[in-house]
Amino acid sequence: MRISIEELAGMIDHTNVQRDATDEDIKVLCHEADDYNFSCVCVTPTQVALAQEVLDNSDTQVCAVIGFPFGVQTSHAKFFEAEEAVNNGASELDMVMNIGALKSGHHSLVQADIAGVVNAAQGRVVKVILETALLTDDEKITSCQLAREAGAHYVKTSTGFGVGGATVEDVLLMRDTVGMEMGVKASGGIRDLETALNMIDAGASKIGTSTGVQIMEDLLNKAD
Repeated sequence: MRISIEELAGMIDHTNVQRDATDEDIKVLCHEADDYNFSCVCVTPTQVALAQEVLDNSDTQVCAVIGFPFGVQTSHAKFFEAEEAVNNGASELDMVMNIGALKSGHHSLVQADIAGVVNAAQGRVVKVILETALLTDDEKITSCQLAREAGAHYVKTSTGFGVGGATVEDVLLMRDTVGMEMGVKASGGIRDLETALNMIDAGASKIGTSTGVQIMEDLLNKAD
């Protein structure tokens, strides 16, 4: 096999950031993540406290999305949202970069936006969502560099709510830009085992998906 069951489980961020997700949906997400030993669950800020409560005795962490899904909130709004998520039990934060600011050439604003969330995270893992489908290759490279300079721990391809998701080409480019200093999270449109493995082969160190259970079942069936 290209990867062990334990390795793949430890790379999956089991995700439900749908606007209509109910408390019961989040409880199911958390129990699935605990059963399969996923790295974390990724939820909206309003569901962080519930997820933390369900996973209180689990090794699975809670990740909150910040500035989701467009990244257009003011920096101070993102900082407050990040701080509140941490106070509610989030161990990881996936923040959406200010894409319009980047495209306008306001690189110092983009970097400060990220750095402020990193500061609010108080040492917790911060992943920066680039929404790669909206960027040129040069903009992807610049975004990765700014995220690295701002102290983020990962760069991430997509929200899953944009015009496109993760591609092998984008993961390769992001990994080449950040080297091994940072993580690369592939997210958006990853719904089966082969796609997840292709992303990992390209350099992804985390996989964001809402179909983690099916992906794991596919790998378990291959192992039999």
